[in-house]
Amino acid sequence: MAREKVVLAYSGGLDTSVAVKWINEKYDMDVITYTCDLGQGRDVDGIKEKAIKTGAVEAVIEDTKNMFVDFFVWPSLMAGTMYEGKYPLATALGRPLIAHRMVEVAKEHGATAVAHGCTGKGNDQVRFDVSFQTLAPQLKIIAPVREWKWTRTEELQYAKEHGIEVEATKESIFSIDQNLWGRSVEAGILEDPWVAPPKEAYKWTVAPEEAPDQPVEVTIEFEQGRPIAVDGKEMDGADLILHLNKIGGENGVGRIDHVENRLVGIKSREIYEAPAAVILHNAHRELEYLTLSRQALRFKTFISQTCSDIIYDGLWYSSFHQDLMGFVEKNQRFVSGTVRVSLYKGNHTVTGLKSEHSLYSPELATYEEGDQFPHETALGFIRIHGLAQQTQARQQLLKGEPSSKPTRIMPPSQSDKS
Repeated sequence: MAREKVVLAYSGGLDTSVAVKWINEKYDMDVITYTCDLGQGRDVDGIKEKAIKTGAVEAVIEDTKNMFVDFFVWPSLMAGTMYEGKYPLATALGRPLIAHRMVEVAKEHGATAVAHGCTGKGNDQVRFDVSFQTLAPQLKIIAPVREWKWTRTEELQYAKEHGIEVEATKESIFSIDQNLWGRSVEAGILEDPWVAPPKEAYKWTVAPEEAPDQPVEVTIEFEQGRPIAVDGKEMDGADLILHLNKIGGENGVGRIDHVENRLVGIKSREIYEAPAAVILHNAHRELEYLTLSRQALRFKTFISQTCSDIIYDGLWYSSFHQDLMGFVEKNQRFVSGTVRVSLYKGNHTVTGLKSEHSLYSPELATYEEGDQFPHETALGFIRIHGLAQQTQARQQLLKGEPSSKPTRIMPPSQSDKS
């Protein structure tokens, strides 16, 4: 009788390498590993060979970089999603894509389960599990690291006993995840928020003080909220991001140090490197200032925060998220134009904007010759604008305020009654 199959999200690291053998033993299932290239810069051919050697019956590898950008990164950028105003959600954006593709692979291979290597205190377990349960509720979910609860030493010992080759050691300093939209670094010495990140925490960016002494300018062209060209050269999404990662990193741009609120109720100190993400988010937002109305900008701020929470919390496939993205797509139809950005020693400053949809009118803004602003209407506008405030002052505030009674938000306890 053929064994049941499980599709395992596989990175080739310690946890998922050990998970292949552990699932074989614990669940008596054949393991199909799934790896997608999101621009994490790893040798995918080596990962496939390692998966088979470790005990997988098959190793599926896909290049999903442009799928990732077109269907996840660009919509996120258009929505202006920066979790808690700092984190561009690189890892969080990759999880729903991986989950979607794993479900498809499970269908193709007749698998009855999916598996991942997330811990019990991280956000990624939620993102994977909720996506799986939404897209394919019939599939069993296996989370080995959540089940075995080993120390790192015990995990390395298991690998050694079963002949599993791993590069990790007890002395490994950081836990790292990366794709082309950003690099996440945590654990080790970074768990103390008072400790400055050591030099070895960074790989994509030079220290700002070591960056070139002359600023570098780039121009970025947007079409309906999506970046399409840099310095006049059109590029596909993945190439454009990688190009800005390189330029930004060389100028010390893109370092983020964030004590963030995890979904599971704890605070976590994370270091991020995301040169392209911070450059594009800043440029995109400045272009919105030029092309969106005051009301649209302020409402968009609320949408951005809400979408950030949705993505961070693993609810990408919710109907609510789809509804919000319907607004975002419509909202971005006039966000087209060119933005000039200066990169200098860790700073990224927008120095120029232009758009055929610009709401900036020189004739209305100028104080020089050619001023077309209707100054004669200002007095009447001011009178009407302040009318409600003046009425309240006359009827209430100028008569003196009555003393207020304390408001309780909890009913009295038994001890209060006695």
